[in-house]
Amino acid sequence: MNKEIIQEAFIACYGARGAQIYTSPGRINLIGEHTDYNGGFVFPGAIDKGIMAAILPNGRREVRAFAIDLHEQATFGLCKNDLPAQGWARYIFGICRELIKRGVCVGGFDTAFAGDVPLGAGMSSSAALESTYAFALNELFDGRLDKLELAKAGQATEHNYCGVKCGIMDQFASLFGKAGNLMRLDCRSLEYRYFPFDPKGYRLVLLDTLVKHELAASAYNKRRQSCETVVAEIQKKYPQVQFLRDVTWPMLDEIKPSVDSEDYRRSRYVIQEIERVLAVCEALERGDYETVGAKMYETHHGMSQLYEVSCGELDFLNAVARDCGVTGSRAMGGGFGGCTINLVKDDLYGKFIHSAKEKYLARYGKEPKIYDVAISDGAKRMAKS
Repeated sequence: MNKEIIQEAFIACYGARGAQIYTSPGRINLIGEHTDYNGGFVFPGAIDKGIMAAILPNGRREVRAFAIDLHEQATFGLCKNDLPAQGWARYIFGICRELIKRGVCVGGFDTAFAGDVPLGAGMSSSAALESTYAFALNELFDGRLDKLELAKAGQATEHNYCGVKCGIMDQFASLFGKAGNLMRLDCRSLEYRYFPFDPKGYRLVLLDTLVKHELAASAYNKRRQSCETVVAEIQKKYPQVQFLRDVTWPMLDEIKPSVDSEDYRRSRYVIQEIERVLAVCEALERGDYETVGAKMYETHHGMSQLYEVSCGELDFLNAVARDCGVTGSRAMGGGFGGCTINLVKDDLYGKFIHSAKEKYLARYGKEPKIYDVAISDGAKRMAKS
């Protein structure tokens, strides 16, 4: 992204200068999928792709927003009944409302934004958008909220205005990202720890299936309900259990006859995935990237066969990766489309990309998009030119 382009679009739209430029990244998650809302661990990192916005207070109780990439404009007020019609504008409106609830005196502003984090590819473009405006409006309107509270505001925006009962991982990664580091976040306590991630001789590359997922319209919320149903059943005998994070294997097997087999399978995946996150952390401390890769393949199998959030295209690219000798590969994000994340040795990279493009084209009539990613910093205000 180029901040000069954002500034020029802002000036062209509103005829005003002096807007501040803010940016927040998308994220990858190396391991730990669908564990966040189950009180488990996730292992994300911010990436060098995100959302950038020019923002200038306008002295009114009105927001004027221009989505540069979509060539769409929206105008809305700041009262609770002013929800805009455009889906993208609801993220900005939701952040305004959630900051106001938290005591920030958000006023009207003009804004233009664009991004290079692909929509629907599992890199959390929505969280990048939320985090950009949460960080910016907290600063511009003299808020005193810390980054964790801003992340919670982004999560609440998804819940209250966009219909997605997401966990906090995406917003957390976008705000707390640190270049060269992944973060292990305990989604129950919200304690976190940075792990240096600079694998010599390997690359992280995302392969986009070009299948766009719409989490609010998908089975995402049904998966969450499955987990909550199993926890509720276990709580009848073990009231101390709050999340699947707290469930032991004997507890899960004990209630197997009492729950739907689908709910049982989904819960089994989550408990396994929480264990995999911890195993990957230990492997990274040893510099053991082969174990990291093996755990990624295990995650993909669980997402496909137990949690059932994969799709044919994701499974196909995962199989191509395995056939090419790629160290690790799995579906990334909520599922139902988007990208695979791949840990690839440098000397296999060219062969893998060529094979994936060729075979995917033969099967699906199009090539996957390729995104090399680097681990980057979180939300920030850009320095003036």
